[in-house]
Amino acid sequence: MDCFETLIGRLAAERNLSDSEFAFLIENDSAAEPLFAAADRVRRSIYGDEVYLRGLIEFTNYCKNNCYYCGIRAGNPNAVRYRLSQEEILACCEEGYSLGFRTFVLQGGEDPFFTDDRLCNVISAIRKRFSDCAITLSVGEKPKESYQAYFQAGANRYLLRHETADDAHYKKLHPGSMSPENRKRCLFNLKAIG
Repeated sequence: MDCFETLIGRLAAERNLSDSEFAFLIENDSAAEPLFAAADRVRRSIYGDEVYLRGLIEFTNYCKNNCYYCGIRAGNPNAVRYRLSQEEILACCEEGYSLGFRTFVLQGGEDPFFTDDRLCNVISAIRKRFSDCAITLSVGEKPKESYQAYFQAGANRYLLRHETADDAHYKKLHPGSMSPENRKRCLFNLKAIG
């Protein structure tokens, strides 16, 4: 096995190691400080020293899905449910803007109450009032037409959790009504929209 300095250099240059090489670095306490220093150099070369703040707005915790790991899953009887109104969402953006946030992330469960029309109205209102801000959505799996409508309303980005690419593992995390094929299709649709 290569010494840890050589492995760290290879990792920084190639962005990959074998599983046994990763394990060697993780298990070798002497590698921690040089590994962190190399990671910091790579980060600085890509991102510099700027800090980006994003205002996360959890606007609904209703969800039609029953993902086994999720606290807001439909079948959780202990979740105290809420939905923010458009006015409440805009008030969060107003406060965030005054604090210096220039990205707003609207995150929630797959809540049928927030139809495409409702969500597009919220997005458009944010875009109109905060034209210099980015809008990111994280509201789960949707048809391609929905993603396109959000983009046209002014959303810049979309976060879709992709817990695993392994079908067997996916099925351990989600009910039978959900499929890894659909999740992948959603990701490819988002990429195609831009």
